[in-house]
Amino acid sequence: MQKHWKITALAFAVLIIFLSAACTKTKISSEPAAMATAEEEAARRAKEEARQRELARQKALAEENLKEESIDATMASEREQADKTRFENEDIYFEFDSIQLTPDAQAILTKKGKWLRENPAARVTIEGHCDNRGTNEYNLALGEGRAQSVKTYLMDLGIDLSRLNTISYGEERPLDPRQSESAWAKNRRAHFIFDE
Repeated sequence: MQKHWKITALAFAVLIIFLSAACTKTKISSEPAAMATAEEEAARRAKEEARQRELARQKALAEENLKEESIDATMASEREQADKTRFENEDIYFEFDSIQLTPDAQAILTKKGKWLRENPAARVTIEGHCDNRGTNEYNLALGEGRAQSVKTYLMDLGIDLSRLNTISYGEERPLDPRQSESAWAKNRRAHFIFDE
């Protein structure tokens, strides 16, 4: 017990020494303190300037990235629009009084199928067209047969039925209204329109 009191007294004495050392005032020359303050202020200013330069650099990089992203998005949008225009304007042509796909037509449809697989949100209407030889009723049926041939081919390439619509215009919308073999050949076609 006495040992315990000695340890407690010793700890108390050490505590008093530390407290009295902490409370003593030491006079320090104001000149070194002023120099230290000026140096600290200069260091603080230099650090702030470096921080401001870094913020400006990061802002410039962000603006450059935004500009590049905007250019990339514009180019992608223009490329997508060009692809859609090419898709719509590349028609499939048929022989006289036929719904059979030619090898050229199959090659074009294969490219269109690839594009449709890469753009799964795209929906398309396939228009069947004829020349003006034959009755209106016959040409409407022939135009429907042509549109259905194209639709079936695209479905065989893996395009979902829900993305493909058909319509027949028969002889109602000729590309070339002249009465010649070259005009009739242009009018025997399947045309593509994107559904919005």
